[in-house]
Amino acid sequence: AFGAACLTAAPAIAQSVEDFYKGKTVHVLIGVGAGGDYDVQGRLAARFLGRYIPGNPSVIAENMVGAGGLNMTNYLYNIAPKDGTYIGIISNNFPALQLVEGRGVQFDANKFHWLGALTQETNTMAVWKTTGVKTVEDAKRTEVIAGASGRGAITYTFPAFMNELIGTKFKIVTGYQGGNDINLAMERGEVGARMNSWASWNVTKPDWVKNGNIVVIAQGGRRHPDLASVPSVEDLGRTENDRAVIKVLMLSAYLGRPVTAPPGVPAERIEALRNAFAAVAKDKDLLNEAATTRTQIEPVSGPDMQKLISGVLATPKDLAARAKEFLE
Repeated sequence: AFGAACLTAAPAIAQSVEDFYKGKTVHVLIGVGAGGDYDVQGRLAARFLGRYIPGNPSVIAENMVGAGGLNMTNYLYNIAPKDGTYIGIISNNFPALQLVEGRGVQFDANKFHWLGALTQETNTMAVWKTTGVKTVEDAKRTEVIAGASGRGAITYTFPAFMNELIGTKFKIVTGYQGGNDINLAMERGEVGARMNSWASWNVTKPDWVKNGNIVVIAQGGRRHPDLASVPSVEDLGRTENDRAVIKVLMLSAYLGRPVTAPPGVPAERIEALRNAFAAVAKDKDLLNEAATTRTQIEPVSGPDMQKLISGVLATPKDLAARAKEFLE
């Protein structure tokens, strides 16, 4: 009886991270359809992640589409198992959407466990070489037509907040189906400017970059070494409050294609997943595969991502309301 009592009183031996993951499957949920940038990066990470998670579980990528990724994000937060076997790559504007109380948000981005991203973005505002506009100051004096897909899209948001918060005079024309259509419009002379990421310019129009067909007058998000002389929109806001609003709008660029785990996952498994994700971003096989698709790997860590999101979610309500004008 005494021996049985001692055994009953003895603390249970905690299961190690390796023992937990051994023989398991980790599901990487992707909130959009196949073929896009989120899908490409989610599947790229999934192919190599199992190498670095203790216990070497199988890792599969699964698309869960609906509401632009909100359905998957809400599922991950509220329904998916909270044991470290479900993670997701979510839209980078969702934390800001939560801040401005956007429709459909059923999560608290502060309570997600952010794991990292393979890339950060450098957003750019570029003008066609024949417009005569070479700087932001020129764009404050000269009206230039900027092509965009529609309200709420970054191609609209970027020139819109530059007009409102910096003082440029872009005339925004919407209705283009995508970036390729806007590029064609620039070549035809229908529009003279557009927002695009620096990585996308170098992948889709490297000849324009090389030959000087476009002039980048402003950048936002991660400051790219190729654009050392180009000012950041985060410094160009006319007042401190304007700059704070721009910071909210640029959060998505810093997050890249963020990967996160739901709240409730044990801390030691979150640490293991973060370490694994950091190792994946340095994996030689992944880097070689990324090079074939011209995917630039500029990783951001989970802890850094957590700080960025917490900082932006602390934005005062009056400034959040101003940001909302550009996000919806």
